[in-house]
Order: sequence, then structure tokens, then C-alpha cells
Amino acid sequence: MEYVAAALLGYLLGSIPVSLLVARRHGVDLRRTADGNPGAWNALEQLGARRAAPAFAGDALKGTAAGLAGLALAGWGGAYAGVAGAMVGHALPAFARLRGGKSVMTFCGGMFVLAPLAAALALALCVAVSAATRSFAYGARAGVVAVVPLQLALDGPRRTAATGVLMCLIGLLFLVRGTRGRATSAPGAAPPASAGRRRAGPRAG
Repeated sequence: MEYVAAALLGYLLGSIPVSLLVARRHGVDLRRTADGNPGAWNALEQLGARRAAPAFAGDALKGTAAGLAGLALAGWGGAYAGVAGAMVGHALPAFARLRGGKSVMTFCGGMFVLAPLAAALALALCVAVSAATRSFAYGARAGVVAVVPLQLALDGPRRTAATGVLMCLIGLLFLVRGTRGRATSAPGAAPPASAGRRRAGPRAG
């Protein structure tokens, strides 16, 4: 029962549409710009790094808060349940008509509870690759890919396998969001709001 409570609390936390609210404060509706993804990456493209920083922080902190709440409720299993719930909430938010983002930042924030040392090392790698390539997208990809082998080396296979399940959940949610998007998309969507914006490189997801 504690696992269910952790997952439900995580879902509610994940459902807070942080990036959507941050962008709306600057007069941008992320659902009507670029690919319509109401997540931190679209906020970065539309708002720039400084104004999008609260979106990245907020989306990540949802995973962190859900993991901490789950840990308090039911130990490590509850922490994983909480982060999973937050990821589902981010992708299919109850407070934003089930139109959410890709859950990658929420997963990353949760990893600072589930595997803090591995997450810190992955973040350092992200920063280093971003600086070397001048592309946050490449750095983000490197960090996300590296966190699983880092956790395996530091924490062993059992908890790393649970992290693998979370990464599979990202893919599943991506498919669900894509199916919903094709079913609900309307023709004549508005073009990106900021013409000539500087892109940060290929999408990190």
C-alpha cells in the first residue's frame, strides 16, 4: 500500500506543468511552438537558457521530491515508485489535460535520490561534454546514457535493474504521448513563436 501511495504522490507532483507555467509567464504557449512539447527542452528553445532555467530545475525537482517522499514512505522501493509516478505525471499530467513532456528531466532529478553519486558523476560528465562540444544536447545525452553504467559500478545490479525499468518507462511514455498526439493534433498549428532563435543542437529528449 505504501508503494501505491508513493506512486500516487509522485504522479501528483509530476503533474505540475512547471515548464508550461514558466513559459506562459513570458507570454509563450509551449503547446503551440515547435513540436508542441510542454517540457524544459522546448522552453529552452523558445526562451533561451536564462529564462528557461526554472523550467529545467522545476521538472527535475519534481522527480527529486517524488523520490524523497517515496523513500520516506516505503524505503528504496517506494523511492522508485515515487519517481516512476512523477515520470508518468510529467508525461500525462492531470493538471494539463494529459498533455505533458518526455519525462527525461524528471527522471534525472529522481536519480539524485535513487543513485546520488552516480547522478553527480553523470552531471559532471554532462557539463564537461557540453563545454567541449558547445552543445547542451550532446552533454545531456552523455549524462543520461552514462548514469546506468555508473550506478552499476557503484550500487550493484539490483537497483540498477530498477533504474533500467525507469528508462524503459521513458520509451513507453514517449510512445503513448506520440499516439495521443497523432490522435488529437489539429491541422494548421501555429509556427514557432521566436523566429531566428538559437538552437542548442539535437534534442536531448
